[in-house]
Amino acid sequence: GTLLDIAETPEAVDPGEREIDLLKRLARASQGATALISGRSLRRIDELFSPLMLPAAGQHGAERRDAQGRRHRHPFAVKTLKPVAGGIRSFAARHQGLVFEDKGASVALHYRLAPQLAQAALAKVREAAAPLGDAVEVQGGKMVIELKPAGCDKGKAIEEFMSEPPFAGRIPVFLGDDVTDEYGFRVINRLDGHS
Repeated sequence: GTLLDIAETPEAVDPGEREIDLLKRLARASQGATALISGRSLRRIDELFSPLMLPAAGQHGAERRDAQGRRHRHPFAVKTLKPVAGGIRSFAARHQGLVFEDKGASVALHYRLAPQLAQAALAKVREAAAPLGDAVEVQGGKMVIELKPAGCDKGKAIEEFMSEPPFAGRIPVFLGDDVTDEYGFRVINRLDGHS
């Protein structure tokens, strides 16, 4: 990925001291205007980068922690996701190499270990999404298909950060390397930032 090397499974990523030190220095240099924006959950972001507790947006903006430490959640009935998530989990269990990840307000089906199952994985997630209608979106990424709340993306998370201190009034910079980052690039470019 952008900050961490891609690993075979979501649990296998491991930031080193170099990455954590870089984030500490960026946060100091920007006077706190450094945020992590990820498809991972806030809980997982905090586990990965402990002891840092930076402003962060998780699950593509479905959850966010501002610079004052307040948590914001996109309005979404997580309980509606559970029944369809079970079907995706079962599908992954029946196919060697697929990895199911439940992030809370979103789920992911990783096929990095079984690239030949990419189309089957996409079809399964789309099938699971159908009963939920416009409440959810299917989103592709690097060797992953995600089911997430509709209306959540990294660009919207950036817009929210940019309306609050210490981000407001600054020139935004956003780094990314996946199709899910395109939402952020569009917002950053519209704000005359650097993407």
